[in-house]
Amino acid sequence: MFYDGLHQMARGRLGRALSSSGAIASLTLGLAAGGLAASQAVYADDYPDHAIEFIVPWSPGGGSDALMRIISNAAQETFGQPMPVINMPGVSGTIGLKELAQKDPDGYTVGQIHEGLMAANATGLTTLDWDDFQPIASLASSPQYLVVNADSDWKTFEEFAEYAKAHPGEIRVGATLGGIPHVHAAMIEDAIGAQFRYVGFEGTGARIRSLVGGHIDASIGDISSSLEFVKNDDLRFLAVGSKERLEQTPDVPTFKELGYDDLKLSINRGIVAPKGIDPAKVETLAKGFETLSRNPEFISRVNKAGAEVEFMGPQAYADYLADVDATIKRLSGKLAR
Repeated sequence: MFYDGLHQMARGRLGRALSSSGAIASLTLGLAAGGLAASQAVYADDYPDHAIEFIVPWSPGGGSDALMRIISNAAQETFGQPMPVINMPGVSGTIGLKELAQKDPDGYTVGQIHEGLMAANATGLTTLDWDDFQPIASLASSPQYLVVNADSDWKTFEEFAEYAKAHPGEIRVGATLGGIPHVHAAMIEDAIGAQFRYVGFEGTGARIRSLVGGHIDASIGDISSSLEFVKNDDLRFLAVGSKERLEQTPDVPTFKELGYDDLKLSINRGIVAPKGIDPAKVETLAKGFETLSRNPEFISRVNKAGAEVEFMGPQAYADYLADVDATIKRLSGKLAR
């Protein structure tokens, strides 16, 4: 495997974790004023009795920031206290998470993570990993697609896979090197027994524009970054990494139905707390987020932001993170090449 268009990177520190399109940020505005209804959770004693700071380790306007602001804006009615977003971007999301790890585990600071943390750990960008935090809940899942230019000869994933196996190193795949898009492409590569040529990009928008322009052959994309290009016949979705076909793309098969059960490709944005938080407070937060996850207005706003609501509680989310971590570490050799 080799790379085109790579800038010089420090050895062992590859890429930056994925930050989705900033175009969805405006969808979060005015949510609190709109009165998103949610039932009160059963609190641990009088917790919370003041604001809970919410560290989002990405810049304002990105996918993580926009989705987390939907949650933040609903917190007042969900928990009876505000949950203001504190943006702490830098070093693929690891600056804010380092700050979170050092906070008092009193339940009044939480933060957002996604699979990019495990990728950053596996490639040496940070010593932090998911188990340095207490998982609270995962709420928003953004299923990822394999996307190709609509002018390509590949009409189906099977055709793509057959060509890739027969022509190792020929297909140019855009990715955020060392980030989750790179991991997802490596998972596809591993599943079909192929070898891609990777082209590095800083973010989703840049690589999707390059794909539209014909400068690369394939990429990992999502609804928010790619659907309009698909509707305009500029791009084509070949398969999606969700459990079932999505309402927005009913004609696009899942990898699972194509016979690739292990190709579960999504960005799951979840909430964690510093290690040592009172289990009763973990339960209070988790119950509140679970209640929120069933609210029709909340679901609608997340869907409009190009994501799905998929709730996982503390144990289920911890199990998911452990499984993703194991997969990323298994593929870390591919990410470093």
